[in-house]
Amino acid sequence: MSQLDDVGEADGWRCWLCDEPVDQSMSVNDPRGPSLDTRMTKAKSKAKGALPPRLAHRGCNTGKGATVRPVPWPEDLFLVDPSPIIASVDRLERKGGREVMARCVDRADADAAAAWLLDRISRLQPNLAVTTEIEFGGGQFLLILRT
Repeated sequence: MSQLDDVGEADGWRCWLCDEPVDQSMSVNDPRGPSLDTRMTKAKSKAKGALPPRLAHRGCNTGKGATVRPVPWPEDLFLVDPSPIIASVDRLERKGGREVMARCVDRADADAAAAWLLDRISRLQPNLAVTTEIEFGGGQFLLILRT
């Protein structure tokens, strides 16, 4: 079995960038075909320690290039000031603690966003143990990520 197959199986054949299914039978040269994203943060590139490869569509992977592409939040949730997920996860991995990830107008959106965020982070950084908290304050619900 190839590394692409191993990573694809581990990631459930879903692109970690866009969260859409990846067809393993498509050509690796097709924009919707499978590819490995060996994303690397600035801190980890200095330490020469790459993060584990993730499955991505060829087009998603090529589109991000050498920059850290933002992981998009779901469009069906009403979020105010959502934090960039990759940067927040990198900070939590290095320093621990907590980060406010978004403000939500109602509890239902906060609960849905919390469940979605835990799922995304479990695929983005499987070895990082995080929990979500929702706190009410200032007429809004704060979605908090804690290590």
